[in-house]
Amino acid sequence: MNGFAFRSWAGTHPGARRSHNEDSFVDRPDLGLWAVADGAGGQEAGEVAAGMIAGMLETIPPGLDVAGMIAEVQHRIAEAHEALRREAARRGERAVIAATLVVLLACEDRFACLWAGDARAYLLRAGVLSQISRDHSLVQDLVDAGTITAAEAAGHPRVDILTRAIGANLDGFALEKTSGTLAVGDRFLLCSDGISKTLTDAELRALLGAPEGVPPTELLLAAALAHEAADNITAVTVEVQPAL
Repeated sequence: MNGFAFRSWAGTHPGARRSHNEDSFVDRPDLGLWAVADGAGGQEAGEVAAGMIAGMLETIPPGLDVAGMIAEVQHRIAEAHEALRREAARRGERAVIAATLVVLLACEDRFACLWAGDARAYLLRAGVLSQISRDHSLVQDLVDAGTITAAEAAGHPRVDILTRAIGANLDGFALEKTSGTLAVGDRFLLCSDGISKTLTDAELRALLGAPEGVPPTELLLAAALAHEAADNITAVTVEVQPAL
């Protein structure tokens, strides 16, 4: 049994400048499983990719420990990756049907985060916000190499170029993983880049730490729309509570 209880909120919106939403999410506190998938490759293709990934994660069976959940997620996402590659090949040489993904798993007193691309995971603990995922993108590689600063990355002309995505024709695909220990009061945020590229870290910290009774996801989506988010916006927030 889980050593903690979980309360979560989830929401998505096309954004201020798009009419079509290619994002999908999973919100399963009963499984200790949450995810955001951000589709790429054009309207229909992106929606297909994100929807397939979310659907495969939704059917993970209950009762698994963290190690079992990680293995199940990795297996299902590997299957989705190959299925999307096959479908893209069927559609033509230039077809791309892909998605970025971030997944949060929680069981007993542990959490694990798995991701590919620039969908992000954040943790707010004791008032301190930290990004627990690392973008798989060209500009992040440039920052890591010291070629540009983190401040320069946001306005870089190649900010949207990914180095990893599910279904993409890239070598060495794998989900990256990190893990840690849960604490009562923790709040996690999973989001598509429509959120992270629109709101500052200070805004994310304030909105994720909204007072009790205020759904933080609603605040995040409203703030991104107020900033006229150019991309689809999706957020899943998870609060760790004492066991019932």
